[in-house]
Amino acid sequence: MKLILQFCIPLFFGMLFQQFYSMMDTVIVGKFLGVNALAAVGATGSINFMVIGFCMGVCNGFAIPVAQQFGAGDYHALRKYVANSVWLTIGFAGIMTAAVCVLCRQILAWMNTPADIIGGAYGYIFIIFLGIPVTYLYNLLSGIIRSLGDSKSPLIFLVLSSVLNIVLDLALILLFHMGVAGAAWATVISQGISGIACLIYMVKRFDILKISREEWRMEGKYIAVLCNMGIPMGLQYSITAIGSVILQTAVNTLGSVAVASTAAASKIGMFFCSPFDAMGSTMATYAGQNVGAGKLDRVSQGIKSTSILGFVYSLLACGVLVLFGKIIALLFVDGSETAILQNVEWFLTISSACFFPLALVNIFRFTIQGLGFSKFAVLAGVCEMGARSIVGMGFVPVFGYVAACWASPVAWVCADIFLVPAYFYVMKKLRNMLKGKGQQESQKQEEKLPGLGTAPCIEGKA
Repeated sequence: MKLILQFCIPLFFGMLFQQFYSMMDTVIVGKFLGVNALAAVGATGSINFMVIGFCMGVCNGFAIPVAQQFGAGDYHALRKYVANSVWLTIGFAGIMTAAVCVLCRQILAWMNTPADIIGGAYGYIFIIFLGIPVTYLYNLLSGIIRSLGDSKSPLIFLVLSSVLNIVLDLALILLFHMGVAGAAWATVISQGISGIACLIYMVKRFDILKISREEWRMEGKYIAVLCNMGIPMGLQYSITAIGSVILQTAVNTLGSVAVASTAAASKIGMFFCSPFDAMGSTMATYAGQNVGAGKLDRVSQGIKSTSILGFVYSLLACGVLVLFGKIIALLFVDGSETAILQNVEWFLTISSACFFPLALVNIFRFTIQGLGFSKFAVLAGVCEMGARSIVGMGFVPVFGYVAACWASPVAWVCADIFLVPAYFYVMKKLRNMLKGKGQQESQKQEEKLPGLGTAPCIEGKA
C-alpha cells in the first residue's frame, strides 16, 4: 500500500492538473464566450477522446516493455525499445495528424452537431488535432520516465504546463479575442512545452537512456512487441470512444442546452475521476516491473491495495458531487441557466454513485496491460462501446437526457464483468508459464552437474 501510494500520488496530481487545465479551458470558454461556445467545445469531447485517447494509449503501451526490461535489469533491450518507440511515434503522429485534420469537419457533420455550434466546434478541434505530434511527445516521454520508477518529474512539468495553459487561455481569449481557437492553441502550446521539458530532463537525468548509434536502428522484433502492446491499448481507448461518439450523436439531437450540460458535467466528472486514472497507470507500471522480475504475488497484493484505495475514494467523491455538484457547475455557467444546472446535477449524481465500478475498470484493465495481455483490454473496450451505443441509440431518443446520464455507469459495469475474470485467467496463465520456466532451468542445471543427486560417485578421481 505504501509503495503504491508513493508512486500513485504524484501521478494523481499530474492527472489532476491535466484535467484542471482542460477544465479551465471549458470554464473560461463558458464564462467569457457564452453557452454556445461552451456547447461547441463540448460537442468535440467524444471525437477528441477517440483520437487523442488513441495517442495516449499507444504511448502507454510503448512504455510497458520498457518497464518490463527495467524490472528484468536488461538495459540494452530497454534502450532498443525506447529507440524503436521513437521511430514508431514519429510515423503514427504524421499519419494521424494528416488524416484527422482532413476528416474532422465531416465527422462533426456525421455526428449531427447542431448548426449553431458546428463552426466553433470545427475551429477548436482542428487546432487540437494539429497538436497531435506534441501530444505524442509528452505522453511517450512521460510514460518512459514513469516506467523507470520516477512519477514525480512528469508531475512537475505538467504543473508548469497547466499554469501556462491557464495564462494563455486568458490572454488569447480576452486580450487577443481568438475565441474557442485561442483555448485550443493554449492547450497545444502548453503541452508542447511540457514535452520538451521531459526530453531535456531525460537526457540529463537517465544514463541508462544514452542510446548508441547501433541501438537507434529499427529492428522488426522490437517493433512487433511495441505494436503488440501499443496498438491494442490505443484501440482500447478509441473503441471505447466510439461508443462515446455514438452517445454524443444522440445527445446532439437534444439541442445545444443538452450538449452544454454534458460538456460541463463531463469536465467536472473527469476532474474527480483523475485518481482512478492514476491508479490504473500505477498498476500498469507496477505490474510490468514485477512480471519482468517474476514476482506475481506482488501483483496480487497491488491489486488488493489499489482496490481498497479505489473504494474509499469512490465514497468520498460521490459524497462531494451529490452535495455540491450543482454549485461546482456554476463555474461554467451563470445561475440563470437553470436547465443546464439541473442536467449537470443529474449527470453527476448518477455517475458518481457508480465510481467504484470505474475504479475497478482502470485497476484491472491497466494491470492486465502491464502483464503483457493488451488484447484483453481491447475486448473490455468493446464491452464499453457496446453498452454506450445501446444506451445512445436505444434509450436517449426515448427517455432523453436522463438516459444519457446512465450510459457510462452501464458501460463500466459491463467492462468489469469481462475484466475481473480475465485478470484471474491471465494470472493463472502467467503462473503456469513461470512454473514451467523454472522446471526447465532446474533440468538444465542438473544436466550441467550430473554428479549431483542419485548419480553414483567414481572413487579415486578428483
